[in-house]
Amino acid sequence: MDQIVGWLKDLHIELSTVVATVTLLVGAAIVIVLVDRLLKQLLAPAAARIGLRSEAVVAFARAVTTALWVVVLLLLLELWGIGVGGLWAVLASVATIIGVGFLATWAMVSNVTASLLLTIWHPFRLGDMVELLPENLKGRAIDRNLMFTVLREESGSVLQVPNNLFFQKIFRVSGN
Repeated sequence: MDQIVGWLKDLHIELSTVVATVTLLVGAAIVIVLVDRLLKQLLAPAAARIGLRSEAVVAFARAVTTALWVVVLLLLLELWGIGVGGLWAVLASVATIIGVGFLATWAMVSNVTASLLLTIWHPFRLGDMVELLPENLKGRAIDRNLMFTVLREESGSVLQVPNNLFFQKIFRVSGN
């Protein structure tokens, strides 16, 4: 043991740092394994109820455990005196970009879902005059796709109205 302590002193490494590292790694391994098992146990019944494949549960659990290991790695780097402030900033930036991506995806999914509901519900048909209130956007419905309903104004200009607006705004429909 004295040889190890002497070797660590030669390398300018504190024994307390090594002990803290081993403790952190062992503790993290135990906690992460428990979290992984708990996630799989809790998510499996929910996934079966909503028809989610078991691979999705496993992938989610893997993503969570990977994120936890990244946090442990960053803590270890801090413990050994390696500044990771810049790395935290990069991770926060990446998380922000992913969040914006999810928001954009949500907007697209929202419009596609609204298009499906408009097709089933038929609040108006192509050729009907549609007016969105209170914006006073008014035009004849000439087309509808997965993202937009196209309205032609009396002046001849064309409005591309996102389909989800028909579920967020009041609208008036007059026949041909």
